[in-house]
Amino acid sequence: MTEIKPTQPYFLQQDQEWEQVNPLLRRQIHGYDSKIMLVVADFKTGGIGDLHNHHHSQVTYVQSGKFEMTIGDDVRIIKGGDSYYIPTMVMHGCKCLEAGTLIDVFSPAREDFLQ
Repeated sequence: MTEIKPTQPYFLQQDQEWEQVNPLLRRQIHGYDSKIMLVVADFKTGGIGDLHNHHHSQVTYVQSGKFEMTIGDDVRIIKGGDSYYIPTMVMHGCKCLEAGTLIDVFSPAREDFLQ
């Protein structure tokens, strides 16, 4: 297990690098320590967040756009202003119906995003 060192107190968007996850999805890591992490996920229409699970709890705020969200067996359409919670190890994923941005908070921090 890699030690996660706390980050600086401020994150200015223009100073953060974007990671291109796939042609229709990019992410930007903001503040984190070993217990919590904030990640901005920017989707183009048609972008997919593949079905997956992880040992982290996750809360996400839909800043903008429209998404078909799957959490376990539940599928719903969510849009800007909505949010959702994903317990540990629950399968989840999304399809972007209208370009938008998700603000993800993970606990503990996603070590795999820092490698």
